[in-house]
Amino acid sequence: MTVRSFVDTNVAVYLFDADEPAKQQVAREVFESIDLQLVVSTQVLGEFFVTVTRKLRRPMDAATAAEAVAELARLPVVIVDVPLVGAAIETSGRSQVSYWDALIVEAALVAGAMRLLTEDLQHGQVIDGRLRIENPFLSGI
Repeated sequence: MTVRSFVDTNVAVYLFDADEPAKQQVAREVFESIDLQLVVSTQVLGEFFVTVTRKLRRPMDAATAAEAVAELARLPVVIVDVPLVGAAIETSGRSQVSYWDALIVEAALVAGAMRLLTEDLQHGQVIDGRLRIENPFLSGI
């Protein structure tokens, strides 16, 4: 049985971060797993491009990063729209998380994901009774 899992930006970035070989290996396992149906959002695609071209110790060139974004976009993609922004604003205020993290959470919920793979939120936390936060770098996949 495959588990629908939303992938946060940091997991995707580690696929290309040779300076973090252990995390790079875990990220590869996530993306190669046949047990996971991965989902991303337009936010993840944009954050990914900015991070791999500007924030890595050895950044990617824009053309290579654009190809990587196109590959990620082959996954199901949640479009960040006005209702999603509104939901994230409410979640941010209610849950004391940043707006950007709340937007990821809301996109994962809209996608029907059962897992949110990220290192940015509390590992093991369950949101809305159905979305489990999992840090794959702590727990594996």
